[in-house]
Amino acid sequence: MISNLTLSPLPLTKTPLREVLSPRYVPNPTPVEVPRTLPKEAITSHLTWPADTELLGLVFEVTPRAADYLYAQYTIGLHAWFLDQVRQADPELSAYLHDVQTEKPFTLSGLEGKLVSCGKDFQLQPGETYRWYVTALSKPVVQFLQQWVKQLPETIALRKAPLEIRSCKISIAPTTYRQLFASQEMNSSTLQLSFMTPTSFRRKKHHFPLPVPANVFHSYLRRWNDFSGMNIDRDLFLKWVEESVLIHRHELQSAKVAAGKKGMVTGFTGLVEFGLSRQSGEVPEFERLFYTLGQFAPYCGTGHKTTFGLGQTRLGWSIEEAIPIPSIQGMLAERIGELTELFIGQRKRKGGDRAREIAETWATILARRELGESLQAIASDLQMPYQTVKTYAKLARRALKV
Repeated sequence: MISNLTLSPLPLTKTPLREVLSPRYVPNPTPVEVPRTLPKEAITSHLTWPADTELLGLVFEVTPRAADYLYAQYTIGLHAWFLDQVRQADPELSAYLHDVQTEKPFTLSGLEGKLVSCGKDFQLQPGETYRWYVTALSKPVVQFLQQWVKQLPETIALRKAPLEIRSCKISIAPTTYRQLFASQEMNSSTLQLSFMTPTSFRRKKHHFPLPVPANVFHSYLRRWNDFSGMNIDRDLFLKWVEESVLIHRHELQSAKVAAGKKGMVTGFTGLVEFGLSRQSGEVPEFERLFYTLGQFAPYCGTGHKTTFGLGQTRLGWSIEEAIPIPSIQGMLAERIGELTELFIGQRKRKGGDRAREIAETWATILARRELGESLQAIASDLQMPYQTVKTYAKLARRALKV
């Protein structure tokens, strides 16, 4: 079994988002306060770690230079900026991170701090400190971070909203996979996890926004098997999870967000307490692995699109830590969702991945265009040729008039 181990949607509408989100709809923008997600004791300014480290979390404290505006899908910009930093230091690692089709050995959060939804954008607050979290799940990424933090750039270059890097600290302790497994004493009867940002799983080609134990722990196991060097029998472990892992309590809510380069995601945020049945101890190594993967969760995140800010996960049960979804992201996601269904409904052949992929691409381009984003900026984010994006925008507008 374990080898190499010694131990409420919006109504369908053709009204552009730019009109829905005009100032008359939001005359008094309300600040969205996102509190710290970790206690002070967990954050230090000590930026050295053992050479064999495989798992690590960093937090960057950044400040805006002015009351600049962020576009709704700014996490795409954070993702692109980080990969460009890797490319400048290690082109081979950058190519791997960009092209790998399995699990990514890193996660990135969105910005945590006071954001003001203002029409189609977020407005950054001068003097406010924002936090951005980066985690590494493999030794090559940890080694890149070790060199990178010694010569950090002065700013994070986001479109029209540069952020000055004020500090970089360790947010999750450096460790190795074997150390993480060996350190679990199983002295707690439950495992409590807080899902800070919308979390979702892919299930039969659809989003599945529920923390079913098999989905949650399969998410962790995939990353563990990819990067730990310790092979876990997936089928046996997931069978044990289905028979042994229970949900004792939860406080959840659903949210739609535009995440990644195109399309929208329906996810959940909130708190879940997992426990074990009396029979779970019949396979003690899986019982230990259950707690180990819980400790692994803050490093690897939960579900998909964790390199675009989704699935941020913390240990413990804290209602105060729940992060509100800024309204503009929810509105954009709703618009992308309704346009996707509209475009799919117009196609003669409605089934298949290709039809949905085209519909999602059209919907993403048109919804972002309605928010006033330039086609050049959209093409850059989606990594598509400008002329292709321009053509898709025209086709989407034409379809909307049908």
